[in-house]
Amino acid sequence: MFKSLTDGKLLANGKVLPCLGYGTWRTPDGDVCINGVRTALTLGYRHIDTAQIYDNENGVGVGIKNSGVKREDIFLTTKVWNTHQGYDSTMRAFEDSLKKLKTDYVDLYLVHWPVAKDFKSTYPSKMLDTYRALEELYEGGVAKAIGVCNFLPHHLKSLLDNCNIKPMVDQIELHVGYHQQETVNFCRENGIVLEAWSPICKGTGFDNEIVQEISKDIDKTPAQIFIRWCLQKEFTPLPKSVTPSRISENMEVFDFNLTPKQMSALDSIKEIGQLGSHPDDCNF
Repeated sequence: MFKSLTDGKLLANGKVLPCLGYGTWRTPDGDVCINGVRTALTLGYRHIDTAQIYDNENGVGVGIKNSGVKREDIFLTTKVWNTHQGYDSTMRAFEDSLKKLKTDYVDLYLVHWPVAKDFKSTYPSKMLDTYRALEELYEGGVAKAIGVCNFLPHHLKSLLDNCNIKPMVDQIELHVGYHQQETVNFCRENGIVLEAWSPICKGTGFDNEIVQEISKDIDKTPAQIFIRWCLQKEFTPLPKSVTPSRISENMEVFDFNLTPKQMSALDSIKEIGQLGSHPDDCNF
């Protein structure tokens, strides 16, 4: 069980993925992003997650530089966006990301979505061309690990049947009220580590009676409970905030355990459900 920010999950290639990350989705570029990343790293986070489409890789790069934390001590993730799918486009997108992030490598490079509206007619061929680029980047040592986002079992099967290097990570929507058990089972059976985006459900469910009762009993916030639920499920949560007090709050989840009864009660919550797009129906 994860006991501190320095604990992590072992990827298939032996690289360690820190167990808790700092997410930057919808964090505006510039000072807001710079200060958020710097604050997170100063407090002790060592896992930063961004993406090409977030349009804040510049800010992430500056925040890392301004933090004073050595680059080699940081696990940095970015992702290739849908409009850059395909081998050549992915290679160009990766180079652009490196320049913006002010680094000569990333620790994890991901395919952001398996299928999008512009690529439905070329799936899975274009996705496989995209992943072929990731394999080459991995073999060249500039992407230390590679994987995917939002891939369900049928997407993963198509990839596994055609790739040379198995994806090491699948980053999917995972939280209390939305368990994606079929995908979780498939990933575990195939040695793919699970990262959880939207782990605190955008605040949805914080006022749930079960959550409030547990919060009162253990003197922890709903956000901390949701993050701890992910950790005890052995998911890697990526909570996002730009408020220093909440960035700190979100990492204060290693001094308690949810009991089996509390975990079961949280598992029973149905009201939250899926918050993001379905990978086969996304319209972007």
